[in-house]
Parts: sequence; structure tokens; C-alpha cells
Amino acid sequence: MKLFPPVVARLLALFSLPALLGGCNLVVLSPAGDVAQQQGNLVLISTGLMLIIIIPVMIVTVLFAWRYRESAKARYEPEWAHSTGLELVIWAAPLLIIICLGALTWAGTHLLDPYRALGRIAPNSTADHTRQPLEVQVVALDWKWLFIMPEQGIATVNELALPVDRPVRFRISSSSVMNSFYVPAMAGQIYAMPGMETRLNGVLNQPGRFIGFSANYSGAGFSGMRFPVNAMPEAEFERWVEQTRAGEGSLDRAGYLALERPSENEPARRFARVEPGLFDAVVNMCVEAGKMCMHDMMSIDARGGMGLAGTINLTTLAYDRYGRRGATQGTREVVGAICTEPTPVQSHAWSRPIDQTPLAGMSLPRPSSRLGQSRPQPFATLPALTPDT
Repeated sequence: MKLFPPVVARLLALFSLPALLGGCNLVVLSPAGDVAQQQGNLVLISTGLMLIIIIPVMIVTVLFAWRYRESAKARYEPEWAHSTGLELVIWAAPLLIIICLGALTWAGTHLLDPYRALGRIAPNSTADHTRQPLEVQVVALDWKWLFIMPEQGIATVNELALPVDRPVRFRISSSSVMNSFYVPAMAGQIYAMPGMETRLNGVLNQPGRFIGFSANYSGAGFSGMRFPVNAMPEAEFERWVEQTRAGEGSLDRAGYLALERPSENEPARRFARVEPGLFDAVVNMCVEAGKMCMHDMMSIDARGGMGLAGTINLTTLAYDRYGRRGATQGTREVVGAICTEPTPVQSHAWSRPIDQTPLAGMSLPRPSSRLGQSRPQPFATLPALTPDT
């Protein structure tokens, strides 16, 4: 026995969808960080502007189909060719929408640039530029996440703790394949690539436990690359740091090489001490002893190379696809390290405070002024290498 006719049953199922969707966690549109909230607002505004065109077009499509159906006996005008009013509507409305979307995209591209230092931590609270943001160095491993906090001198695997209302600057890289770092409650996703460094600025305004994960497929253990992000008040965060420092475990280069070997569903762990400069060695792909770092190689190339001596300065590399996974087969030759003065790790200067004046066409510096400040140095001004005699 049927309780409802088929048409009524379909309508009831259709109207029940909003109630079912109400149980979904729409964290992208209701995040805990100011940057993610601005990105969510950008999505809603853009969708609303596009619906201004989409909804009338859908309505007019139905009206035209109904009005000019075969049985309606509508007026027949086979010689009709032009309507000024119709042309204005067809061209003016989409043009205005495109202009609005273009202005919105331009402003959002600059204000929500992941490399841009935060100008505010909340809608009515500007960032304190007298205090540096918390730096977190992120390395995407197979298949887990490594977080290094150089200021605190600690590291964690598949666990991240952050203070509330303090800007955070992420420096992101990868050990092997391309990955993607994403904490929806905090900010947008940013890619992690081997031999490169990307950056992301964000802030969490609410205490709680949130989820971060990889948004880019990276192999068999991809589904296990999820980690908790614990946002806590500043005092509680300091206690968490002290507890981690009081624990056991030290992460040096040898420990990192063992950690980067592929493993799935790794439990969270903490390291009380971290070897200085480890992240920069990961980015320059020279964690192993005896391998030349990329910045040294580029510095030599900038001077014209090593000449004939470079043809014999080769070593067997255990850093390739097989060596990185703990296997023994497969070898590859690369340029070996030369004895030079250690290249100091440059401190990453924070950009100047953000001007809170509403963004307008003339609010950003001209490209020429930026290029003038970042011109490459002549070769003569670069520090000279000192080979071991």
C-alpha cells in the first residue's frame, strides 16, 4: 500500500534535502579564521553576482517555451530582425556583472594573496606588527606531515598546535611528490613542491580542534594525510610548547632521512629538539651528507660553472626515487658537495605593515618600484666560494 502518490513522494523528497544538508559541516563558509572567512565571503558574493544573470535566464527560458508553444497561437513574425531594448539587456547586464566580478577578483587577489603579511586578524582588529608572526615550517612527506617551529625549537608529526589571534606564517615544501597543504578553517590551500618553498599567512580566531589534510593526491597513503589543528589561547600554547620541550626525541638530519621513508597512517609524535637549518636543507635537497645544496650549485652556475673540475666532482646519489624509499637498488650520479664556507640561513624579513586604507586603483605601488628594489646583484658583489685546499 502506497502512502503517497509518486508525484507527492518526489516533492517530499525534494523538500527534505535542505533539512539533510543542514547537518553538513560547511567549514569553508563558516570557518574559524579571518582569512578563510574573507575567502568564504568572496565565494558567496561571486555566486550572488552570477545568479543575477543565471536566474533570469532560467526564468525567461521557461517563459519563452510556454509562450511560444505550438498550441499557444502566439504572434508570428518571420521578418523580425532587431530590438534595441533587447540588445541593451543582453549586452549591458552581463557586462556590468563582468565588471563587478573583475573588480572583486582584482581586490581579492591582492588582499588575500597567501604571501601577503596579514594586515588584520579580525574584522575590527589590526595585526600587531611590533610582534613577528609565528613561523611554522611544513614538509609534506610520504605520507605524513612534518611541522617545525624554529622559534620554539620543536617539531611534530601529524599534529599542529597554534595560538589564537596570532598571525601564523607557513613556509611549505615537500620531500618527494607534489602535495597540497589545506586547513579549511584557517585559510586556503597552497601547494607543497620538492625543491621549492611556498608560503601561506593565516590566523585562527576561535579556540577548538580543526582538521587539516592534503588536497592533492600523492599516492597510496594519501587518504591518511590528515592531522588535527588545535587552536588554543596564548598561555595554553606556551604550556604545550614547554611540555613538548620536556619530552624526548630529537630530529636531526639522520632522523629526518629515516622519517621521510614512506609510511601510512602515522600516529602523532613530537620532537623536543630540532637541528637548526633542517628545513632549509630540505628545500635545497641536501639533507644527506656530501650532497651539494641547490643554492650552492646555482651560485656556481652564476659564475660560469666549475669548468673541467666539475666533470669529476660526482658522487653516487641515494636521494632518488629508490634511495628515498629506503631501498638499495638504483643509483644516480650528481654533483658532490665542495668544501665551502657554510651559507648562512637568511632571516626571512616580514613585509612592511599593511596600509588599512580601503583598496583603490592607486593603493598599490607601481610594478617598477618593486622591480627596482629586487634587482639581482652583479656577480662581483656576490660572496666568493672558498674551496678546501
